[in-house]
Amino acid sequence: MSSTFDLADIKRRMQGSIASLRHDLNGLRTGRATASLLDPVQVDAYGQHTPITQVATVSVPEPRLISVQVWDRAMVGAVERAIRDSNLGLSPTTEGQTLRIRIPELNEQRRKELVKVAHKYAEEARVAVRHVRRDGIDILKKLLKDKAIGEDDEKRQAGDVQKATDQAIAEVDQVLAAKEKEIMQV
Repeated sequence: MSSTFDLADIKRRMQGSIASLRHDLNGLRTGRATASLLDPVQVDAYGQHTPITQVATVSVPEPRLISVQVWDRAMVGAVERAIRDSNLGLSPTTEGQTLRIRIPELNEQRRKELVKVAHKYAEEARVAVRHVRRDGIDILKKLLKDKAIGEDDEKRQAGDVQKATDQAIAEVDQVLAAKEKEIMQV
């Protein structure tokens, strides 16, 4: 633990938690095609696992269609297998070196399950933000105990940490509300 207090570093760490939440939520399938949907897919290319974006171009020509243009003709089968085995529930159709993936409509029950998963991700982000707050408060208490700062400074800076925490949690709630609206949209 650092022996100096840096509010900017605490805010940066809180923003990192929010960025992680956004990344996790991008991976949730909403019934709408997005290129980031295939981000977790790893292709067995040339004897090692490689992200799909390093062996193909992923694009979204239509709202319910993902197009994957494989660069090496010999890799088409491996890319198709990786997409099928990725547990994303996607089944590509092959046309030469291009794979087309239709994104099916989501039913109401599946949408509600996805909202629950989104809430779980948001709660994890809130907990991470609170851990950063706790670390900041602990640093302030240590500085007060070591007489490096006075009680007034400690109280004021603890208030600043709480204000940053409240802003970060409000941002988590906004991100969650937007994703929930996107998932439930028919």
